[in-house]
Amino acid sequence: MLNKRHLPSITALQCFEAVTRHLSFTRAAEELNLTQSAVSKQVAQLEELLQHLLFRRVRRRLQMTPAGDLYLVEVRKILTQVEMSTHYLRSYGGETEVLRVSTPYTFGARWLVPRLKGWRLRHPQIHLDLCNEQEPDELLQGKADLAFYFGQGSRPGTESLKLFSEELVPVCSPDSLPAQAFTDPTQLSELVLLQNASRPQGWHDWFAAQGHHTEHSYHGPRFETFYMCIRAAQVGCGVALLPRFLVEEELAEGKLVIPWQHAMPSQDAYYLAYPEHSAEVPKVRDFVKWMMEQVESD
Repeated sequence: MLNKRHLPSITALQCFEAVTRHLSFTRAAEELNLTQSAVSKQVAQLEELLQHLLFRRVRRRLQMTPAGDLYLVEVRKILTQVEMSTHYLRSYGGETEVLRVSTPYTFGARWLVPRLKGWRLRHPQIHLDLCNEQEPDELLQGKADLAFYFGQGSRPGTESLKLFSEELVPVCSPDSLPAQAFTDPTQLSELVLLQNASRPQGWHDWFAAQGHHTEHSYHGPRFETFYMCIRAAQVGCGVALLPRFLVEEELAEGKLVIPWQHAMPSQDAYYLAYPEHSAEVPKVRDFVKWMMEQVESD
């Protein structure tokens, strides 16, 4: 950890950020209700600490340096986080606990969030803080209290509860279907095969499960999240291989259709994990109980 002498003050960061927006020490000082010399001094001390110039004057106009541009990105994150944390503590009473839950983005938006309805009524003292993560490693790093993830069983140092498995089905927009119905699954490769980063082997395994092979299994635009894949299929960019439970709504409404009726079970499953030492922590225990009730009622 940096020595305190190597950490800038919040005032210095605020002065720097204000100057970047106005490109003027005078206007930044007016905004912060400080003198122009005070703002200038704060920025000068920051530059001395960083050993980099953050601004330069070109034809009597203030411009940011590359180092200033780079530093600004991180400073804004820090100031935003401090502001959010301050608002949070001012908004909630001393009895409120924060429960940090990480989840893959599409899983969280499509499956988890709808099942949080009613949580607040039963547990008003527990404030949920959801973040988007792909792996449960943040549990051991102390960044989250619980984590949803897709994979195989327990991770070292954690307890994992299996929620459910998934089956992958091909889906596309009704407008993407040819006039003649498909008679062979490999004909799907006549459409654009949308690839998903989290299931890179998906199309290859789907064709192989039916005894087929196509050289186009790995061809097609690649999307980082299922959410983007769903949207791409819906607007006619191609056919996507997706977990059925994530597209039930679109299938029911006819926004997506299944062009070939073959569902492929995944080898992995969805889990809810938490650190071993947190098993008896009341807020963790309450959330686990709530989620298992939701799974059982599906």
